[in-house]
Amino acid sequence: MRQFFVFAVAWVFLTPMVIAGSSSEDTIVTGQGPLTIYPIEHATFVMQWNGTTIAVDPIGGEEPYKAFGKADLILITHIHGDHLSVDTVKGLTGSSTVIVAPASVAEKFPEADRGRITVAANGESVNWGESVIKAIPMYNLTPDRQAFHPKGRGNGYVVTLGGTRIYIAGDTEDIPEMRALEDIDAAFVCMNLPYTMDVAAAADAVLEFKPKVVFPYHYRGKGGMSDMDEFRSLVAKDPSIEVRVLEWY
Repeated sequence: MRQFFVFAVAWVFLTPMVIAGSSSEDTIVTGQGPLTIYPIEHATFVMQWNGTTIAVDPIGGEEPYKAFGKADLILITHIHGDHLSVDTVKGLTGSSTVIVAPASVAEKFPEADRGRITVAANGESVNWGESVIKAIPMYNLTPDRQAFHPKGRGNGYVVTLGGTRIYIAGDTEDIPEMRALEDIDAAFVCMNLPYTMDVAAAADAVLEFKPKVVFPYHYRGKGGMSDMDEFRSLVAKDPSIEVRVLEWY
């Protein structure tokens, strides 16, 4: 594995459009202190845990992140512009920052920087201190959507922090690898058409792999916003799963 070390900076929020019942941040309890989640926009968020800051698919330049501390870890799922901004990543990382990404993402960086990225393929794991980051598949199943996210090009991630397992779906449909997940404490699950899956498919997958908490994200598409009330209603068939909606838009 290879690692990417560049300059670190601080962070800030975008001003989101509030959805009823949504929150500007949330907290998950781990075995090593609270994990606080800050939605930035659409598919981008920041997590702070145990004195570290983790950025997921950061885009939008440096300004939206100035309220946060230095970035210790950046996770990038794939190459689309709502998940990858090379300039944003380069501006938000520091001398001790680790970036984990698939090879397709590393290829988007200047050649001189590529060898400094920790490249992980589907199924591979990366150790980050005492934590483990596992890259899992993210792809489309529906034939007319497969060109959006072909299998093997992007990564979802399962990140284990203080014994707590966090699933980050990236852009995917309700693939077998998602449905087979086990012991997930919190899951970030996408649901927008035509690029990923609809609310019904997302809810059906969630009901199968049973995360303790699910955060819908990446739920604006060509047809507008996915229906969060419908998603809540469908997932409510299993009262052990809690749906929490954050301010993504």
